[in-house]
Amino acid sequence: MTKGVPSVSVKYAANGSSTKSNELGMRAMQERAYEKRGEQYLLIKSPPASGKSRALMFIALDKLHNQGLRQAIVVVPEKSIGSSFNDEPLSTYGFWADWEVKPQWNLCNAPGGDDGKVGAVGKFLASDDKVLVCTHATFRFAVDKFGIEVFDDRLIAVDEFHHVSANSDNKLGTHLGALVARDKVHLVAMTGSYFRGDAEAVLSPEDEARFDTVTYTYYEQLNGYKYLKTLDIGYFFYSGSYADDILKVLDPTEKTILHIPNVNSRESTKDKHREVEHIIDALGDWQGTDPVTGFQLVRTPEGRVLRIADLVDDEPAKRDKVSAALKDPAQKNNRDHVDIIIALGMAKEGFDWIWCEHALTVGYRASLTEIVQIIGRATRDAEGKTRARFTNLIAEPDAAAEAVNDTLKAIAASLLMEQVLAPRFNFTPKTVKSGPVEGFDYGEGGYDPAKENVGFDEASGQFQIEIKGLVEPKSKEAKRICQEDLNEVITAFVQDKTTIERGLFDEELVPEELTQVRMGKIVAARFPELDTEDQEAVRQHAVAALNLTQKAKEIALTGGEDGEVSANTALIDGVRKFAMDVRELDIDLIDRINPFGEAYAILAKTMSEESLRQVAEVISAKKVQLTPEEARALAKRAAAFKHERGRLPSITSADPWEKKMAEGVAYLVRMKQEAANG
Repeated sequence: MTKGVPSVSVKYAANGSSTKSNELGMRAMQERAYEKRGEQYLLIKSPPASGKSRALMFIALDKLHNQGLRQAIVVVPEKSIGSSFNDEPLSTYGFWADWEVKPQWNLCNAPGGDDGKVGAVGKFLASDDKVLVCTHATFRFAVDKFGIEVFDDRLIAVDEFHHVSANSDNKLGTHLGALVARDKVHLVAMTGSYFRGDAEAVLSPEDEARFDTVTYTYYEQLNGYKYLKTLDIGYFFYSGSYADDILKVLDPTEKTILHIPNVNSRESTKDKHREVEHIIDALGDWQGTDPVTGFQLVRTPEGRVLRIADLVDDEPAKRDKVSAALKDPAQKNNRDHVDIIIALGMAKEGFDWIWCEHALTVGYRASLTEIVQIIGRATRDAEGKTRARFTNLIAEPDAAAEAVNDTLKAIAASLLMEQVLAPRFNFTPKTVKSGPVEGFDYGEGGYDPAKENVGFDEASGQFQIEIKGLVEPKSKEAKRICQEDLNEVITAFVQDKTTIERGLFDEELVPEELTQVRMGKIVAARFPELDTEDQEAVRQHAVAALNLTQKAKEIALTGGEDGEVSANTALIDGVRKFAMDVRELDIDLIDRINPFGEAYAILAKTMSEESLRQVAEVISAKKVQLTPEEARALAKRAAAFKHERGRLPSITSADPWEKKMAEGVAYLVRMKQEAANG
């Protein structure tokens, strides 16, 4: 295995703010959500472990007691998550009511199949009781059976909302669309990972526009923890079988959840049980099984006995025993209960083990949502836990196209996670009227009216960044996208195959081809309802967010020994330093940065030279010629260039972007001539 990638290390202040409660017993995120309790449609985007379940309890109780709603129905993706909505004595922490669910109405605990449970939903709707908890599946069948009218005047709360999709094949999505169209229910949707790995919209844009959004970022949550200060994200490549090399990334002294590869993936040996045996063998000498928990006991060469939970074993009796031992409430705060959990399809969403320090995932994961959920297992705050990490172990690609694709997708996922974990960017155009914004710290010299400034508010984890020539969004929807949804746009961009291939391996690439043309195309396709100027505003904001994070990362990674970040606030200092080092922070400069430049530098350090060369060859072999659509996009940019400079771009220009625009114009002229000549 090659040496470790310099992982991106995001450091947080650990100021305790996100874990402190107010006089009603609400943490920061819950208070923010509760302020919006009067909204009919509410979308709560907040990381795993930030307290979404309890936030919903506060909102639901207010809707039932003060807003005239008849009942609340809480819908969760799987039975195990139902326990998050068990009775909660909220009044003991200062709230004016307790959360109570009668045992017969928590259908996640009820025996039997969905038929009986659907009948139970019918009985609940006819009763005077207030709260029901059921799975997504039970709710879908209940809507099929009873129609949507029976849910009028009720609150429907959907947990792990990313399971829904606007695709007509997604029944839950269709039902929610119908409920929104009828407009007689209140909806609260909650998710820790809003983007879809398959780039499919969760809601249709017109439905989404009706939701008020509460966003609580990863940065705010981690910054406000008490103990956890650093989160590292890295990927490693290996050759041969991963089980042979596992100890190069698996540190037995760290509390670890190891997700072995899916049996159908390239990384799998197709014998999952043998893989687990191999891993246990590599860790030390097997000492038997703990009779109470079913955990495997393994003595390491140093003499320590590891307690390993094997969730890969298919034998129901064994697996259920281990699973029950992991969920034992009496052990929740016992750090020594278990050391390593080995899982395949389990221990992801909704799995709560606060002591986990390392989420180690073998094999490429297709869905970003899944990656966010896995990382969420390691980002719980726990006493004595100051550092957590996520490592993706991927087979070094050979010349096969599929292998190359997996590598590119893993890099895309890594870029996105950096974006998700970074502070939030607010961009404003630099004008003569610009001035400092209250609450933001502008660094040593303070605010400088003569140049573009970068301010940072540590409490809210937000940047205020001035950019010369930035187009501001005009419509309400464009403003919402620039504030709430830039990561959605960036997701679509870095997952676009042509974009990432060219960004990493095309030596002749002019960055504007990606930042202006490709990103412009993605924004136009995603938000066709916006006018051209608003589309350009969204494009510029998305490119600025992506490129500033990448530049900050580059500065942070070169800031210390061995890729270790020297400053305690690496990304923040990186953004500031970049803004100070350039003559002007203007949008043209930002468009001139290849968003994948730093990812390539990391790749070159991690992959063997031979593999890197093979991948580059596979990609350059399919060099794409200009398409009519791209030529039209370039011609549009050329028209804007002419408007600014009073002349068309020149094909002999020394500036590669001007030359590229001129090529676009020439291509269209040629097409017209050919069409005329017939």
